Amino acid sequence: MKKNMQALDEDGFAAPGRIIHNHDIYVNKKTPKIIPDDTANSPVVRLTDRDYKDSPAVYRGDDDETTVVDRVILSSDTNDQLTIKCMIRHTRRPEVGDKFSSRHGQKGVCGTIIQQEDFPFSERGICPDLIMNPHGFPSRMTIGKMLELVGGKAGVSCGRFHYGSAFGEPSGNADKVEDMSYILVKHGFNYHGKDLLYSGILGHPLETYIFMGPIYYQKLKHMVLDKMHARASGPRVTMTRQPTEGRSHNGGLRVGEMERDCLIAHGASMLIFERLLLCSDPYKVQVIFEVDSDTETK
Repeated sequence: MKKNMQALDEDGFAAPGRIIHNHDIYVNKKTPKIIPDDTANSPVVRLTDRDYKDSPAVYRGDDDETTVVDRVILSSDTNDQLTIKCMIRHTRRPEVGDKFSSRHGQKGVCGTIIQQEDFPFSERGICPDLIMNPHGFPSRMTIGKMLELVGGKAGVSCGRFHYGSAFGEPSGNADKVEDMSYILVKHGFNYHGKDLLYSGILGHPLETYIFMGPIYYQKLKHMVLDKMHARASGPRVTMTRQPTEGRSHNGGLRVGEMERDCLIAHGASMLIFERLLLCSDPYKVQVIFEVDSDTETK
């Protein structure tokens, strides 16, 4: 058995709970080299092992990560063709550049990760897990997120659920902002849900009140580890002899007009010359000239 086929089970695909690494085969399948004709008048062709070629499903990921097969689904379509789907799980810690979003479409990437002791804290010792720029509210008008912050804070204080929809108030089912604000005042919080925070670095109180509360955030699939790509030299296209395109093909990084403008602003003229003229286009070829000795040259 090959080294990259150790994750396979007796059935030919990786079993749930099996650890797979980069370039490991998780579904070992073969496809016929010749597709037989299914018409009525065509003779029956029996394919042997030589008539099949290997076309395994190979996992492509990071060399340093440990990935686990979470679930394997076997199904068939209307033509009774077997379909194998493998769900792969990898536990990751959030890092700078990973994308997060609340339940109201307030998406964004993680800008920085700081230590716990450097975060601002309230008089009760409550420290936020995430700090969002408030300029995202006026343009995107996600009022439901503000209601979720106030309703979550009031619900945690009194120990019950709050229905924070902005569209259910006429029916009488939704909790009004005034009712939730009275619950906050009853438990010693500000009427508007704002808190006085102290700087975690200096210890001084901040000059403004911070709107803070419990809220649900989810991590989206757009992560830096899946998109990070760089190369020095690699494969080239045969026709143009330029680098291939795309991260999956280990392609080159294109310098466009906006990147050129950034380099001009930094004063890196020689870097622009190198990237636009010398990096991918030049090619050395040997040319042999045959000179006839009988001809005269002027």
